[in-house]
Amino acid sequence: MNNFKYSIPTTIYFGKDQLGHLAELKASGERVLLVYGGGSIKRSGLYDSVMKILAEAGLKVTELSGVEPNPRIESVRRGVDLCRENQIDMVLAVGGGSVIDCAKVVAAGACYDGDAWDLVLDGGKIKAALPVYSVLTLSATGSEMDNFAVISDMSKNEKWGTGSPLLKPVMSVLDPTYTFSVSKKQTAAGTADMMSHTFENYFTNVKGAELQGHLCEAVLKTCIQYGPIAIKEPDNYDARANLMWAGSLAINGLLNGGAEVAWCVHPMEHELSAFYDITHGEGLAILTPVWMSFVLKKDPSKTGQLAAYGRSVWGLSGEDQEVAQAAIDKTAQFFFETMGMPKNLREVGITEKTHFEEMAAKAEAGCHGSFVPLTKEDIVSIYEAAF
Repeated sequence: MNNFKYSIPTTIYFGKDQLGHLAELKASGERVLLVYGGGSIKRSGLYDSVMKILAEAGLKVTELSGVEPNPRIESVRRGVDLCRENQIDMVLAVGGGSVIDCAKVVAAGACYDGDAWDLVLDGGKIKAALPVYSVLTLSATGSEMDNFAVISDMSKNEKWGTGSPLLKPVMSVLDPTYTFSVSKKQTAAGTADMMSHTFENYFTNVKGAELQGHLCEAVLKTCIQYGPIAIKEPDNYDARANLMWAGSLAINGLLNGGAEVAWCVHPMEHELSAFYDITHGEGLAILTPVWMSFVLKKDPSKTGQLAAYGRSVWGLSGEDQEVAQAAIDKTAQFFFETMGMPKNLREVGITEKTHFEEMAAKAEAGCHGSFVPLTKEDIVSIYEAAF
């Protein structure tokens, strides 16, 4: 196991009727930028509840609405401008991971003299940020409790992740009832996203990190148990609660501290989203079993770890090669049959291979040091197999 530092300064208020804690924002000042997406929080009544609490706390609110599912740098820039024009003291995101990611980079951009895109390309340039708070409405990215954000510049077909300890939210409200209205498609995509985060941590080359591996297995089994229930029974509190907490734990550093490994499926999917603007979780679900199959073929020494996954998560038995392949099949079956997700790139509207070479060239840098390092040619092969 490697040495590591673990620090999560985010205060979590988890469960029903936690929204009143938004009054604590007044500890950061008087002027808040409220960031949200396409208006679902208004239809659900959450917007009115938030505004009422903020008003009662004496906070002055400026709004940044219309944040995209793959948040754009243009939205970030609008938010930065609003912060400067209104002397904003803090940023409150109410929504899913995309909204929170946008809010994080807005908070950093408001404290930076240059263009916010600089901070996306190089998180090391983030030297200060306004305090970030969040109210989570979609279980998926874990952005409510981590130091990462992913932003797109569609004019360049670029989607990059950035990170800084300064981006970790001060406080996040996690009320599972706010996810009752999430559609079947987004519930499935969110489950795939948190499972992918867990896979990226689970398949590591660090020896001796047994506890981290077992924690990953617990998160995966939780997603496998409760994802289908949430789809069939969208107002099942226990299902939504378990998924919500699994999403946070999948990427808050608990699973990978001491067992760090570079991620590779995420960089590959970011290119799909950058060029085709597809749903992130769906892209991850399509790529993951293909990546697993490629790993099994390219590096037979990884067969034992894939087999361990099959035994611990899926309860399989048999010889390593047989169990490893069966585990991949079980993963695909869960995503595509149980959760009803698209099976290949054509089903999400990608009908040509024109950009595969360019996408692979960009993704390759993110795959250095991954479970099995991938070349540009390897990544092209994975895209083609997923096509």
